[in-house]
Amino acid sequence: MRILIINGPNLNLLGQREPHLYGHETYQDLETRLQDKAAALNVEVDIRQTNFEGIILDLCHYAQQEAFDGIILNAAALTHYSYALYDAIQAIDVPVVEVHLTDPKTRKEHWRHTSVIEKACIRTFSGQHFKSYEQALDFLHTNLKTAHKA
Repeated sequence: MRILIINGPNLNLLGQREPHLYGHETYQDLETRLQDKAAALNVEVDIRQTNFEGIILDLCHYAQQEAFDGIILNAAALTHYSYALYDAIQAIDVPVVEVHLTDPKTRKEHWRHTSVIEKACIRTFSGQHFKSYEQALDFLHTNLKTAHKA
């Protein structure tokens, strides 16, 4: 099983950016934790991060072209306004799970309460910091494994 993990704008600044919200662990810590979790599940992961919306769209297309089994996507602020990303997710046959380190629906900025990509995704995990990603990996591992058996 192959999962593409796409991280959006500013996630490269984990550990530096608003540690009171996002914690002190770094982006490298996140990658290491995801690699360890994937190895325990016997899942291959390809982890990418970009600050550019168009590259995220291209990565969604790439996931389809390269026959990935699923995508875990933290679109960061693009979650709240990127209809192009919604369209890209809708256009591919690869299931996408949305993740967030915090719970956007409880953040003080009201604009964060809306996810325009949520309805294009098969599930959302949020508010559990790095565990949100682990929950998404577990979900895809269990559900895609079951789907492939059918």
